[in-house]
Amino acid sequence: MREYDFEAGEILLIDKPLHWTSFDVVKKVRNLLRIKKIGHAGTLDPLASGLLILCTGKYTKKIEEIQAQEKEYTGHFTIGQTTPSFDLETEVDQICDYQHLTEQEIYTAAAAFVGHINQVPPLFSAVKINGERAYTLARRGEEAEIKAKSIHIQVFEITKLEIPLVHFRVVCSKGTYIRSLARDFGQQLGCGAHLSKLIRTRIGNYHVEQALTIANIQAIRKYQQEQHAGN
Repeated sequence: MREYDFEAGEILLIDKPLHWTSFDVVKKVRNLLRIKKIGHAGTLDPLASGLLILCTGKYTKKIEEIQAQEKEYTGHFTIGQTTPSFDLETEVDQICDYQHLTEQEIYTAAAAFVGHINQVPPLFSAVKINGERAYTLARRGEEAEIKAKSIHIQVFEITKLEIPLVHFRVVCSKGTYIRSLARDFGQQLGCGAHLSKLIRTRIGNYHVEQALTIANIQAIRKYQQEQHAGN
């Protein structure tokens, strides 16, 4: 096991468990490793898993630089159903027929989103509206107008069709919401859609295959304690 110096500074790649918030991971790692200076380089939704990058010590200065790098995601959309949050955080609120769609129409719809586009973030998001998080308003049942943002989608690849599931791979710029892409993709198809699975596989040159699990972090902490006790 390699030596880590968390106080001085490390870039930690974590495979975020499903249902954990990004803050849950930061809190857990901070408590396990007893580090004061730690933060994450880009939020991952609780219903998403995959790569979450934590920076400790002097490397917290690299957070903005890492956040700015392109992201890669895989997962699937469920067509013919919409939800208020555009994912499975909320219940299905509308069902629409999709049986008439051809495979070619689905591929063509995806192609429409490649390049520079304007995207409206979800109301169930951390976007601030008059100083308040959008998801706080959403959970109170309030409506709010969120301005569209310019983003870039380099790749929107349909990797497999198991209708109503549409499996995808997306490579995109910072600030892209895959949940919003699900909503817009569903609108393009004319039958609605929501995000039903999401894994972040890459940020820049950092890959999820290189990531540590929470169990790995616990093992590192145990090893450090044993090494310290032996000295």
